[in-house]
Amino acid sequence: MTTTGAYIICTAPRSGSTLLCRMLKATGIAGDPSSLFYRPAIQDWADRLGVPAEGRPERDHLAALVDAAIERGRGGTPVFGLRQQRPSFAYLCEKLAVLHPEAKTDRDRIERSFGPTRFIHLTRADKLSQAISLLKAQQTGLWHVAADGSELERTNAPRAPEYDAAAISDTIATLTEYDRGWNHWFAHEAIDPIRLTYDDLAEAPVKTLRTLLDTLGLDPTAANTVTPDVRKMADTTTESWAARFLGEEG
Repeated sequence: MTTTGAYIICTAPRSGSTLLCRMLKATGIAGDPSSLFYRPAIQDWADRLGVPAEGRPERDHLAALVDAAIERGRGGTPVFGLRQQRPSFAYLCEKLAVLHPEAKTDRDRIERSFGPTRFIHLTRADKLSQAISLLKAQQTGLWHVAADGSELERTNAPRAPEYDAAAISDTIATLTEYDRGWNHWFAHEAIDPIRLTYDDLAEAPVKTLRTLLDTLGLDPTAANTVTPDVRKMADTTTESWAARFLGEEG
């Protein structure tokens, strides 16, 4: 089995990707995957990676950003990991086309940038729960909680969530389109991705990690010492919103 040198987790918000990324990093052999190209803006990339333009031509700046991303995404290991959210993926491909104008496909541009790459499609089948989770995070500012209940990520001051059926419906449609967009891209680029689900991670996180490492050609026993450290955030509000939405919308 060939060991993977690079992988991209292709996903959408509230899919379990933070848990997966933290578990992969915790193995000590699978890089440090994160959203290095989160927003579709070069300045955001530069700020995240600490690579200012300093008057350089765009291609030179992009090359420096990719080099910095590779170093960050390897996390001291031989393997480069990246989490890529669907909304900003087209922009990443657009900029890699500037960096590699000779390449003919997105996949070729990605592999010229990061090396031979495996693609992991992480999805969540229950789009209602995913949509509610996303809306609650946006409203309350609390995105992730550690296993001990402490906050891992907060983006604004706490406030109570407010039920909004129209927003839930729109978010379901958006998340569904993200999945459709990934699958269309995989087909167009002749990619057979590794497929993982939120349920896989929630029900058997260490077993899922072990299987993924094995599929990537990495030592699966590295998963045995990993303890999941992100808590599910579904609560009674989640349940009541889901029941209300189903009752109202059918």
